[in-house]
Amino acid sequence: MNRLTRPFSESVKEDLDSGPEFRRALLAEAINSMVEGDVETGKIVLREYINGTIGFIALGTALNKSPKSLMRMLSRQGNPQVRNLFEIIVHLQKVEGIPLRLELAPIERSVAD
Repeated sequence: MNRLTRPFSESVKEDLDSGPEFRRALLAEAINSMVEGDVETGKIVLREYINGTIGFIALGTALNKSPKSLMRMLSRQGNPQVRNLFEIIVHLQKVEGIPLRLELAPIERSVAD
């Protein structure tokens, strides 16, 4: 099966396996989506990241939570508590060996300003 006809998850897994740059970018994208108000996309991206890296079983063990519960939290219908979401993010930062932080972006001014 070529790259264009196989499931999206398989393509993402291959990219995640290719090196830390893609993994870190995907994790940052998930968090940025949530911060920008697109929580649904953020959850989907975070779920793909977890599936393609440590997996929900290892994440559940590390957080002392049921893997199925974590999967439900990050499903389309899931509504994770902020505490649970940040526990996940903090752990994934440690796994990747990167500190994530928010920075203020410059304010874009219109021509009329």
